[in-house]
Amino acid sequence: MPARAPRPVVLTGPHVRLEPLSRDHLEGLFATCGGDEEVWRWLIAPTPRTPGELAALVEPLLAQMRDGERVQFAVRDRGTDRAIGIAGYRAFDVRHERIKLSWLVIARPYWRTAAACGTLALQLAHAFEDLGMRRVFWHTDHRNHRARGFFDSVGAHCEGTHRRDIRLPDGTFRDSDYYSVLREEWPEVKARLTARAARAAAGPAPGGGEPGDGARRGGPPRRPS
Repeated sequence: MPARAPRPVVLTGPHVRLEPLSRDHLEGLFATCGGDEEVWRWLIAPTPRTPGELAALVEPLLAQMRDGERVQFAVRDRGTDRAIGIAGYRAFDVRHERIKLSWLVIARPYWRTAAACGTLALQLAHAFEDLGMRRVFWHTDHRNHRARGFFDSVGAHCEGTHRRDIRLPDGTFRDSDYYSVLREEWPEVKARLTARAARAAAGPAPGGGEPGDGARRGGPPRRPS
């Protein structure tokens, strides 16, 4: 299958539905994600403390969607129908058959749930199985040990650390750990994500673990930026 660029479509899995992001999602997203320092700690955007601040963060994403530069989704929990986060694609290159995951934000009550694995699984499945990509990549803050542990556990490959990679809202720079999955690795990663989601749906897993591990608590992982 020749690779093709993503388009705003609805992606539905057992635990979450990814809908093309719009202003209509902002009220629900602020209710679940707004004002929580932990949700935004490792992202490259400041914590939105008002609906207006969240709108100011989302508007550039919507503009880039209109320009065909990225596709962003609102993550909706199928059990409650609540908007619980944001996920997306950018930096896609059909010639080189690669695509980047970006802006994965998940509300804290939904960490360690089956919905967490479901969000990542839907994005990877769409990239490999529908878009014909051969490489999916993303990055996270080097200090985000929880996310790094989760990515390692499901079989994503850590390609290394880019030092002084991105300027943060406070003016400091972060080191970023880059991860990827190749098309030939996807079946194993898919199996691990599916098994992890099944354990999470069944009840709490022992230990801490990254979002995507544990019981459904009312409502998914952090997160590539």
